Amino acid sequence: MASSTLNNTEKGLIPEIPIFNNKILALIPLVLFFLSCMTLFMHYMTYDMHVLAGAAFISLMLTSLLASNRHAYWNAVIQGISSKESVTIFLLLLLIGMFSQMIKISGLTDGLIWFAQSFRFSEGGFVTFTFISVCIVATATGSSIGTMFAAFPVFFQTGVDIGVDSAFLAGAIASGAIFGDNLAPISDTTIASSSTQIMKKTGQSADIGGVVRSRFKYSAIAAIITSLLYFFLSNSHPLSYDATLREVSPYNLLMLLPVVVLLVVSKMTQNIFIATSIALTFGVILGLVTGIFDLSQVFNSDGTLGNHAAGFLADGINGMMGTAVLVVSIFGIMGVIKAAKIVETITNSLMNSAICQTARGFEIVSALVLNIVTMLFGGVTSATILSVGPIINEAGQRLNIHPYRRANILDGFTNTLAVVVPFFSVFVFIPAALSGLEPNAIASVFFYPVILFFVLMASVLTGYGRRMENE
Repeated sequence: MASSTLNNTEKGLIPEIPIFNNKILALIPLVLFFLSCMTLFMHYMTYDMHVLAGAAFISLMLTSLLASNRHAYWNAVIQGISSKESVTIFLLLLLIGMFSQMIKISGLTDGLIWFAQSFRFSEGGFVTFTFISVCIVATATGSSIGTMFAAFPVFFQTGVDIGVDSAFLAGAIASGAIFGDNLAPISDTTIASSSTQIMKKTGQSADIGGVVRSRFKYSAIAAIITSLLYFFLSNSHPLSYDATLREVSPYNLLMLLPVVVLLVVSKMTQNIFIATSIALTFGVILGLVTGIFDLSQVFNSDGTLGNHAAGFLADGINGMMGTAVLVVSIFGIMGVIKAAKIVETITNSLMNSAICQTARGFEIVSALVLNIVTMLFGGVTSATILSVGPIINEAGQRLNIHPYRRANILDGFTNTLAVVVPFFSVFVFIPAALSGLEPNAIASVFFYPVILFFVLMASVLTGYGRRMENE
C-alpha cells in the first residue's frame, strides 16, 4: 500500500484538494460583486469602472477567508486573470482605446453627419440604419468585439451630434455585433458550436455551412423584429440637421479609410491585434498628411515634470484603463468559479434531470444552462460554448437530435439573455466604456439578444426547425 502511494505521488496523482468544502461557496464573490454594483448605483448614484473593479477585488478578498485551501484559491484567481480571454480583452481595450480616440478627434463624425443630412434620416431611421450597418460589418468580419470597437467611434458620436438618443444608438451597435457573432461563418462562436457537435454516423463535426444555413432563419427573424423596434421606439423627436449643416463637410469621410483597413485586415488575418496595429498606423499617417489633425493632437506634453501627457494616444489608454481593470477583476471571479468546477456540477445535474429526457425538455434545459454559464463566465460566449458544447453534444446524441439543431441551440441561447446582464457581461461593459453611458441604460435597449431568445424559445416549444439525425 505504501509503495502504491509513493508511486502515485511520483506520478503526480495526489488527490486534488478542493478550494471550498462546499462548491456553492465559489459563487459568493459573484454575489458580493452584484450586490456591490447595485449598492453603488442605487444608493450612492455613482458609476465608475475603477470603483466597480475595486468592489470585485474586495469580493474576492472576502471570499478567500472562506476558502479551505487559500493558496489554491488565489492561484485560481491568477489563472482567471491570466487566461487567454482576459488578456485578449485587456489588450484589445488599450489598443482600440487609442484607435477610437483618433477617430473621435479626426472629425469623421462631421463627414457622417453630412452623409446623414443627404438622406435626412429620422431618429428611428438613423438608429435602424446603424443596426443594419453593424450587422453587415459583424457578419463580414466575424468579430463582435472588433466590430463594436470599430463602430462606436463612427456611428455613436455621429448620432449623438445630431440629436439621436445615445442609449438607443449604443444598444443598436451592440445588437448588430451580437447578430454577426451569432451568424457569421468565421465567428469563433459559430466555429466552436459547429466543431463541438459530432455526427453519430460519420464521427465528423457538423459542417459550418450547413449550420449557418439552418441558423439563418432564426437570426433573420430576430433581426427584422429588432429593426422594427429600433425604428418605432427611437423615433421620438426630430434631429438637428439644420444646426450643424454649415459646420460639416464630406472631407472628413477620408477617416473612414482606417476603419475599412481595420475591418479588411481583420477579416484577412483573423487577428484583431494585427488589424488594429495596421489601422492605427495608417490612420495616424493619413491624418497628418491630409492635415485632418496635427502632431500635437497625436501626442504632446508641456515638458514639465509630472503627468502632463496629452493627445489621442495617451487619452485613449487613460480612457480605457477603468474598463480594462474591471475586466481583469471579473475574470478573477471567473477563475474561482472554473477552478471549483461548479459549472460542470450545475450542467451535469440539469442535463441528467427528468425533464431532459425528451427533445423539447433537453432544449429547454439547454437554454437555462447556457444562460447561467454565460452569466457566470461574464458574458464570454466562446468560453461557454467550449465548456458546455461537449455536454450538449453527448446529451443531444442520446436523443438523436441533429447536430445542426444542437449547434444552433448552443450558439443561439449563449448569445441571448446572459449577454444583456448589466453588471456581468462584457457586451455591456464595452459599449458602456465606449459610450460613457451607464450599463443598465444600454441593457434596457439591447434588443437583439432578447428577441433572439424569444424566437429560439418559440422554436423550442413548437418544434419549428427541429431535426432528428436520421431524417
